[in-house]
Amino acid sequence: MTRLLLHLDAAHSLARCLTRNELDAEDVVQEAYLRAFSYLATFRGGDGRAWLLAIVRNSYYSRLRRNRVHEPMDPFDEKFHGVSPDAPNPETLVVDQQQKSILRGALDDLPAPHREVLLLREMEDLSYQEIANKVGVPIGTVMSRLSRARKRLHRDLLRQEASASRCTREPIDCGSDKQVLAGCVGVGV
Repeated sequence: MTRLLLHLDAAHSLARCLTRNELDAEDVVQEAYLRAFSYLATFRGGDGRAWLLAIVRNSYYSRLRRNRVHEPMDPFDEKFHGVSPDAPNPETLVVDQQQKSILRGALDDLPAPHREVLLLREMEDLSYQEIANKVGVPIGTVMSRLSRARKRLHRDLLRQEASASRCTREPIDCGSDKQVLAGCVGVGV
């Protein structure tokens, strides 16, 4: 039993990434641990972390089907949107916050299967084989989903960067606010 408690942080991290909601993540982890403890006798050894994370994943998808919710809402997260007290200056805080927001948005825009394999690989540092076992797909599918997720994330981040650079350019003619806004949005006046 204590082996499972060692992986509580990883389980909560995965649940938080899947649900995008702290309270839902806690519910998913609680349900996953109840399942894990009740089926502990069926555990055949091996990597307990991968086994537990598979249960967390399955608990999340069971919860989605049961509640008929396709994608949970992402509430305001004080930790994510808050300001760190040791930041050197306000400008750095704003830039860091914008970058995190852009990255979170780009991750949220990924389809759930792609986001899942990307988070399991990059955040949980699972091997391709462990991801394939957990998700229940061939390793080739994991590799292609991971590749597509990385490419789409890269494309979306470049698109966001290009959009942001258009909005921060100094206008040649400082005309009306409507013209400046139109330049930022990319439409004609």
